[in-house]
Amino acid sequence: MDTLSRQRCFNHGSREAAARCPECGRFFCRECVTEHDDRVLCASCVEKQNAGRDKGRSKFRGLKSLVFLCFGFVLLFLVFYYAGVALMMIPSEFHKGGLW
Repeated sequence: MDTLSRQRCFNHGSREAAARCPECGRFFCRECVTEHDDRVLCASCVEKQNAGRDKGRSKFRGLKSLVFLCFGFVLLFLVFYYAGVALMMIPSEFHKGGLW
């Protein structure tokens, strides 16, 4: 703890360090660190982790959206189709006012 009190922020040299980033090992003030996945990280290390996560997902993002769009159209078609079938089952006498 004694070493942290003597350290200065990597980004702001006039500020006292509040935490050390476990990824890069640099010291930062309270404004320069953030909690990410239950760890205190600096902004550059958070960006590196997020870039690594998005890299693998970006290949199938468009395909996934297209599949959901097609599924939505099929589902919508089936709903209207069966609603039409249900309406066709209503006897014609109902529309002539005989049941009222």
